Amino acid sequence: MNISDIRIRRIDKEGKLKAVASITIDDVFVVHDIKIIEGDKGLFIAMPSKKGLDGEYRDVAHPIDQGTREDLSKRILDAFAEA
Repeated sequence: MNISDIRIRRIDKEGKLKAVASITIDDVFVVHDIKIIEGDKGLFIAMPSKKGLDGEYRDVAHPIDQGTREDLSKRILDAFAEA
C-alpha cells in the first residue's frame, strides 16, 4: 500500500479533536474523516466510523493488521506535526 497523499485540516476550537485528515492510497482511493485526537497519552488517530443500531460506533474503513495501523498512524501524525 502506497499512501500517495495526506491532507490535514486543523480544528481551531477547544477540545480533544485537533484535526481531520484525508489520505490517498495509490493515487486512486481516498479515505476522508480520519480524526486526530488529543488523548490522555498523547495524540492518536480514529478511523472514520458510524453509529450502529445498537449505539456502538464502528470503523467504516480501517487497516486490517497492526503493522499497517501503526505505519498509517505515524505518517498521519507526522503530517499533522508538519502542518
